[in-house]
Amino acid sequence: MESLSLLMEGFAGALTWQNLFWVFLGCLLGTAVGVMPGLGSSMAVALLLPVTFALEPTAAFIMFSGVYFGGLFGDSTMGILMNTPGQASAIASTFEGHKMAKAGRASQALATAAIGAFIGGFIASAVVVFLAPFLAEFSTQFGPAEFFALALFAFVATSSVVTDSAVKGLLSLAFGLGIAVVGIDSVTGVPRFTLDSPYLFDGISLVTVTVAVLALGEVIYFATIARFHRKGELIQSKGRSWLSWKEFKEAAPAWGRGTAIGLPFGVVPAGGSEIPTFLAYGAERRLDRRRREPQFGKGAIRGLAAPEAAGNSTTGMAMGALLALGLPISATAAIMLGAFRQYGLQPGPLLFERAPDLVWALLASFFIAMIVLLIINLPFSMVWAKLLLIPNHYLYSGITVFCGLGIYATSGSTFDLLMLLGVGVVGFLMRMHDYPLAPLIIGMVLGPLAETSLRDAVISANGDASVLVQGPIVLTLYGLLAIVLLLTLRSKVTSRTRRDT
Repeated sequence: MESLSLLMEGFAGALTWQNLFWVFLGCLLGTAVGVMPGLGSSMAVALLLPVTFALEPTAAFIMFSGVYFGGLFGDSTMGILMNTPGQASAIASTFEGHKMAKAGRASQALATAAIGAFIGGFIASAVVVFLAPFLAEFSTQFGPAEFFALALFAFVATSSVVTDSAVKGLLSLAFGLGIAVVGIDSVTGVPRFTLDSPYLFDGISLVTVTVAVLALGEVIYFATIARFHRKGELIQSKGRSWLSWKEFKEAAPAWGRGTAIGLPFGVVPAGGSEIPTFLAYGAERRLDRRRREPQFGKGAIRGLAAPEAAGNSTTGMAMGALLALGLPISATAAIMLGAFRQYGLQPGPLLFERAPDLVWALLASFFIAMIVLLIINLPFSMVWAKLLLIPNHYLYSGITVFCGLGIYATSGSTFDLLMLLGVGVVGFLMRMHDYPLAPLIIGMVLGPLAETSLRDAVISANGDASVLVQGPIVLTLYGLLAIVLLLTLRSKVTSRTRRDT
């Protein structure tokens, strides 16, 4: 009951006309960017990060939440209409969604995606309201050793579980950790890896790195490798833009199962919503094989409904894990964690005590964002597809200018612009050689936490490193990590064996 009363207070803060404007703007921007090929919610948040420093924290994070959820739907719109998902989390939705579109059911496919996103996100937001305070209370039991184990869990899981090559994932993580240690050591006051340059004494800005890697690097890639060519043909939507009662009954169980599959992955640092969307799709496909007339491969509505609900329920729960534990499960969540720190806020139990107005207004905005997205996406899905008519050279040159303006506005330093270009080239090289970017961002964001926790734990134990593997929470985290790695190894060995046979 206390959570409900706090949520009502959050709605009072979120339903001001200013905050409603930021929710609406975030949903619009997230969907618009998600529709664009090669872009996504990560890039949208990275580009907006410098701009939002002019806003007060509540407004900024309310807009970020709209961008986060809106980007997911934009990604799916591209996958359905052009068979070109904006991000990996939308790949599973393209399998049956694009077939529905090719069969003349594009409008019904987009409606299925919109309703699935609404159901998954809304249920996840409701779970977060009741679960986040308990997670925050539970995290008060975390000491330095527990936080180090949590950071290590995030490092290993995101760098090895969701990547085709664990080596590339770990190298990307190492690069992020390397960036994180540049600057003056907070304990000893000794400059580290600064090359005696005063510009690096304060470290390398997270904002600069995220904009460079996620936005500028992507622009360079499309300019030099992809050459702005779009794959696939845009399918025009015809007929009714709503579901018949028969279609709704067909999709409803899949929405429910997809939501249930996605919820647990919101608190597991396994790379975001890619894994649960594929699991939801696979579950529906296995169920479909038992039917007298299997529909998969012909545009099965359940094959689209389940991944959409799973992806958004994972995203909703991920926001709860971010607020209560300070644990990012994806690159976008890591950027938002960095944004909290830029405002001098640390997600976790103290956030619920020190900034309750912000926390509960943000949680309330999740529900508002779900409703706004349903309103703007059900009738206007094809309008978003018209954004594809923008010439790519105009689009990407505009993004480049926006990158430079955003970084210069936050620092006023020419050195940061040169750093933006340098890291952008590195991001391009990583993109060209299929190095994952999420481990880099998570390594940079959680690196300082891991370093500080490691030092504090060992110092408090008078140099006894065994403290790092003592305690029920620590052992549980390492046990879960071992299980995740074993399951991942088994899955990769099985898939490789199937390819060889």
